[in-house]
Amino acid sequence: MNVVNQENAEAAARAANSPLVRDFGLLIKSATRLEQRIDIAVRRECGISHTMLEVLIRLCRQPGEQISQRHLADDLTLTSSGTTRLIDRMETSGLVRRLPSPEDRRVALVEPTEQGRAVFLEASHVHARVVQQHFVDPLDADAYARLVRALGEIDGALRDNAG
Repeated sequence: MNVVNQENAEAAARAANSPLVRDFGLLIKSATRLEQRIDIAVRRECGISHTMLEVLIRLCRQPGEQISQRHLADDLTLTSSGTTRLIDRMETSGLVRRLPSPEDRRVALVEPTEQGRAVFLEASHVHARVVQQHFVDPLDADAYARLVRALGEIDGALRDNAG
């Protein structure tokens, strides 16, 4: 390897091993592993994916609320077509129903069915158990409070500086 390539290789290694890259990678790996644990448990015990649970969480926050597919896509950071396919599967499974918007006939509103609410209640217990075991229990109360506060501050800063 010539001198320039060696210097570039060393600079790349320093960048790849920087504390910022390492720390952010730890956050992403931890979140991904936790999400995988939730998904496995919810699929096994309730027959739905973690993404379906996320839809049901959003739909069950306000009784009687109907949410457009576009808002669901934004909330879940999914593409419009991905959200449509997900809602199609959930509708086929009897978890949600689509309704035409009274204000705009181009908009489909989504609401949970009774079956969807029942599955959500079951899945929410599984979700809570997994989150407690793998997110809350590994930390003492003070560390957990600091983590949640820090995550809230990061989220707020990202929201304030969106775009």
